[in-house]
Amino acid sequence: MKDVLVDDFQNSVSESLIRHKSIIDIMTKLSESNSRINRAVAKSVTNCGCISVSAHKQRIPDDASLEDIANHLSYQIEGTLCNNCREVLEEEIGNNLYYLSALCNALGINLFDIIIKENDKVQTLGKFSML
Repeated sequence: MKDVLVDDFQNSVSESLIRHKSIIDIMTKLSESNSRINRAVAKSVTNCGCISVSAHKQRIPDDASLEDIANHLSYQIEGTLCNNCREVLEEEIGNNLYYLSALCNALGINLFDIIIKENDKVQTLGKFSML
């Protein structure tokens, strides 16, 4: 079922992408959408204030095991997104997924296949997958 949704989404993007069909347009729109996500998070902090960032060096005890490290790390976010900020971020992330799918289409890559491979890697390697 989920694979159908991802494939359906990718096919819908392929059928709807007209104006920005050039690979260069797709790449720059994807980059722009990344920036818009970052901007929306920043505005949630600076304009709305529904969340705040408490950034500092993550403190991990020297004797912490790899399994224990997750207990000492945080996203360094305080608060919860309000409905308005959540809605804006969901829209921006949706746009990002749209242009990511368009990039996959332009390069003949199936997005669902990438998701499967990445999920297999994460499940196999667990905490070691992104070290």
